[in-house]
Parts: sequence; structure tokens; C-alpha cells
Amino acid sequence: MEQLVQPIVNGLSLGSIMALSAVGLTLTYGILRLSNFAHGDLMTLAAYLTFLFNSLGLNIWLAMGLSTIVVMGFALLTDKFLWAPMRKQRTTPTTLIIISIGLALAIRNTVIMVWGASPQNYDLPVAETLNFAGVRVPFNSLLVMGMAIAAIGGLHYLLQNTKIGKAMRAVADDIDLARVTGIKVDRVILWTWVIAAGLTAVSGSMLGLIEKINPNMGWFLILPLFASVILGGIGNPYGAIVGAFVIGLAQEVGAGMRQILGDAYLTLLQNPVLAPIVKLMSPDYKIGIALLIMMLVLLFRPQGLFRGTM
Repeated sequence: MEQLVQPIVNGLSLGSIMALSAVGLTLTYGILRLSNFAHGDLMTLAAYLTFLFNSLGLNIWLAMGLSTIVVMGFALLTDKFLWAPMRKQRTTPTTLIIISIGLALAIRNTVIMVWGASPQNYDLPVAETLNFAGVRVPFNSLLVMGMAIAAIGGLHYLLQNTKIGKAMRAVADDIDLARVTGIKVDRVILWTWVIAAGLTAVSGSMLGLIEKINPNMGWFLILPLFASVILGGIGNPYGAIVGAFVIGLAQEVGAGMRQILGDAYLTLLQNPVLAPIVKLMSPDYKIGIALLIMMLVLLFRPQGLFRGTM
């Protein structure tokens, strides 16, 4: 039981981080119709900026806050000089995807040029590990889950109870109709980038609390993030949250099944039918589990678990 609970805790921690970033990803698609493959690298940029400010002597929370502000500013600049001209030209979705991949490569290689390719740690004391009925839970994992719940609660209030939240939902449903009814679409787009980039930056900085940061961390997460968005229903932020927790749990529990099964794992490997499935139960195939779930959803329920609207 202890061996089963530990991966579940790890999955909830990873799912919390993915949930915030997946919401940002689904907002940019739902409102801007942009499949942004640079989204994961915004997480990386935020984590390294937090590392920079923290190494300069700033408190980790101040470093995370300042990093979030810088990433939001960067997102607004890229919209002004890159995405806005593309929208005016009515660029095709395929072209936008290629441009976003180019932006992702630019961000990642800039990070490598400035900080190098070696993994880095925040300048923090060793995190305390709490023990619950024999299950070891790092304090930072609980902190990450708490921060994610608070951020999700704030997002829910914004979307359901504020003027800009209602305008965002209207633009997501029908941008032309929203413009005709007097909604300032440009203002909605600005707030979309602020919210999406802010959530993504916080998630990237939070990831550095539970593991080392490296230039490829966001790129390795982009496919699980898309899997979360597709699973929950493209354009639905609440669905993206559920999808992220499902993917996070599936990856961590799947990767931990080798320890859970023990000797039975080696026995199953001898079965030619079950061996390919059993081999997925390894940390090396975490992304493979996310991709498998995404393919199954696309095959049997392409609209996702929930209706793809806000």
C-alpha cells in the first residue's frame, strides 16, 4: 500500500503543476485559436528566471513573483510583434504551429546560451519530508499542491464573476459575435496572455521546487500538456485541470508499477502478449503513457471528456 500511495502523491504533485500550465495552453487555444508549442518553454524560462533572481539573493517567493511578471511581459511582447501580425494576415493554423516551434527553439537555446545545459537547483535549504502513515511526502510537494489549488480557485472566480472573465468566455464562444456586441476583443486578448503566461510561469517556477531545472524540462512536458488539454476538451479550462491530474497520476503510478508489482513484474515480462504493456511501467516511458492516453481519447472521444468551451 505504501508503494502505491507514494506514486499517487507524486502524481498529484505533478498534476498540480501541469494543471496550471494546461489551463494557460487551453486558454490560448480557446480564445486565440493558437496551438502554442512554445508554451512549455515559457515554463522553462520562468524557472530559470526564478533561479537567477534567487541566486542574486532574493527570497524564493519574491524571485517567483518577479519571474512571473517578466514572463508575462515577454508574452505580451511576442503577441505584439509576432502573433498579432499573424492574426491580421489570417495565418493558417499549420503555419502558426511551425512558428511556435521556432519560438520554442529560440527560447530554449537562449536559456542554454545564458545558463548552460547542466541541471540547476534553487538556492534553498533541503526540504523537510513529512511522514503520513509510513508515506514520505516532501513538504514542497504539499506546498505545490496548495499553491495550485489557490491559483485554480482564483481562476474560477475570475472566469465566473468578473467582467473580463465573462468577456473571455464570450470571445471563446464566438469572436465575431463578441466584437459585434461591443466587447473589446483586443483587451480580452491582452488579458488572455497575462493570465495564461502568469499561470504558466508559476507552474514552471513550482516545478523547480520539486526537481532540478534543465533547459529541456518544458519541452518534455509539452506533449503531456497537450494530452491533458485534449483529454479535458480543447478550450475548456476546467477540463484541462481534470485532464492534467489524470495524466499526472497515470504517468507517476504507471512508472511506479514496477516497484509495486515486485517479482510479478519479471514474470509478466516473460509473457509475449503482456511484455510491451508491462515495459511501459518504467520512468523512461512516462511521456509514452501520456501519448497513449491522448491517442485513445482522439480515437474514441475526440471531443474530450468535457465540452470544449469555457
